[in-house]
Amino acid sequence: MATLSTKITESVVLNGKERGSEITLDVGSVTEVMHRILTCPANQDTTVANFHAATNTSDNSLDVENVKYIRLTNLDETNPINLSLQIDSAEDDSAAAESATILVAAGRSFIMGVPSDGIAVSDANATIVTTLHNLESILVDPGSNAISVEVFIAS
Repeated sequence: MATLSTKITESVVLNGKERGSEITLDVGSVTEVMHRILTCPANQDTTVANFHAATNTSDNSLDVENVKYIRLTNLDETNPINLSLQIDSAEDDSAAAESATILVAAGRSFIMGVPSDGIAVSDANATIVTTLHNLESILVDPGSNAISVEVFIAS
């Protein structure tokens, strides 16, 4: 087993003073990583990761219970992407029943911890949802431009 070390550094000087910070996270017991750079074709949603209750080699899914860290980076220098988090609200491995979409600007990253009981959405009201569900998959909508993304997932 290995330890994944991540570091986020912000560096900015305002009025002659450093105002940035640095956060380091060590994630233990990592036994697998999925690291890939792929091009998402223009005008087409691309599934970049699938998650299920157990590893499924037929669709290259990852075991949702074992994943500990997810990062997706938009490698394009100009264009944003829509990142769709597909949610298995029934937690029955059948299909996503809900989704949440996040804009990831050019050169920016999205980071998520565990996808097991790690996300929920509600359109009923604007209160905090505390009953969380499993992430079923991650889709990228690149709009009208082919865009490369980097995906790094540690289990």
